[in-house]
Amino acid sequence: MKILVIGKRGMLAQELQSVLQNSGFAWECHGHPDIDLCQPDTLRQRIQQVQPSLIINAAGYTDVDQAESHPELAFALNRDGVQALAEQAHRFHIPLFHISTDFVFNGNSSRPFREDDPASPLGVYGRSKWEGEEAVRQCHAHHVILRTAWLYSVYGRNFLKTILYKIQKGQELRVVNDQWGCPTWAKNLASALVVIAEKIFIEKEACWGTYHFCGSGETTWYGLAQAIVQQAKGQVPFPEERLLPIRTVDYPTAAKRPAYSVLDCSKVHQVFGVGTPHWHDGVRQCVKELLACPDLLHAQS
Repeated sequence: MKILVIGKRGMLAQELQSVLQNSGFAWECHGHPDIDLCQPDTLRQRIQQVQPSLIINAAGYTDVDQAESHPELAFALNRDGVQALAEQAHRFHIPLFHISTDFVFNGNSSRPFREDDPASPLGVYGRSKWEGEEAVRQCHAHHVILRTAWLYSVYGRNFLKTILYKIQKGQELRVVNDQWGCPTWAKNLASALVVIAEKIFIEKEACWGTYHFCGSGETTWYGLAQAIVQQAKGQVPFPEERLLPIRTVDYPTAAKRPAYSVLDCSKVHQVFGVGTPHWHDGVRQCVKELLACPDLLHAQS
């Protein structure tokens, strides 16, 4: 049984490669230019070559602010490319796992968002991801859409690495304290995807549909930064007075963020038995990995 991972240099794709090495699955990971979501022929050719039993799409356009000024590219990758992939997966009768985002919601909630809550994205990125979800649903019944949030890893560009880098430089940190969400270690997400694949292909529990997976608990970006500072304190002295909470209005961005995007992950646990480790645990382990390997901290891919 073979898994084809689409997306090679992103956070999740790199964590998936690590997790899959210790799984019982055969796998291949391909990204641009071998597979280009904007070039359907490359999808067809690679699928025919690899002949996978499952496709995991870990590729996409993820720059939330740049999407506002480059909507054509965001929609080309996150909607049109995903539709082309879903069509090919349907054509070859291959189940598809697709990663989506908390940004499909507008943040106007007093409780964690459930999978069946209405989508109402605030910006181009969220709209492109939502329309990509809809394309998967319309094109291919055998799918798992897994929404996640506030993803970080030892790989690529992300909030945790940026904060840790600035801590090491002794820079002042001004961090938004009125946006709430669920930080998620990409390695935990990769492990969850493998567990779901095992349930579907080994235990024959084919429960297709949309699910949420993120770190359990909730915090603000400032709370996340505090946790990173605490975990790094033993190795990187950093005066806590240099970490300052600010409001969203004091940190203007091109794209509007949801003020509250906490996700209810009870469904993925009930259906697949997937646990959602507390976000504090992921931060602790990820910071430990980065401090043990400084080259990863400065790497951008």
